Amino acid sequence: MFEWMVWTPPTALVFAGLALLLVVMTVWGHFSPPVARRGFLRIETDRGDRLYIGLIGAAVVLVGWMAVTDLSMWLALGCAVLVVVVIGIWG
Repeated sequence: MFEWMVWTPPTALVFAGLALLLVVMTVWGHFSPPVARRGFLRIETDRGDRLYIGLIGAAVVLVGWMAVTDLSMWLALGCAVLVVVVIGIWG
């Protein structure tokens, strides 16, 4: 059924991680409804908005990293995770 897709282990881990993240955010939102607040992004966002903005920011960091440098992708992943955490907490 999915023979046309190239599911390498890193690709599968990314999509499994995103699916798990969505499930966790859904359960969290059910038990504790999100509250919009204003952080350093200067717009009112709830935790779902900040997660989305953080994931887009992480993608920009990773693509920019690949375009500009040949340094370790593990370092790039660390920077991308840091972007998501900073936006999620203080955004």
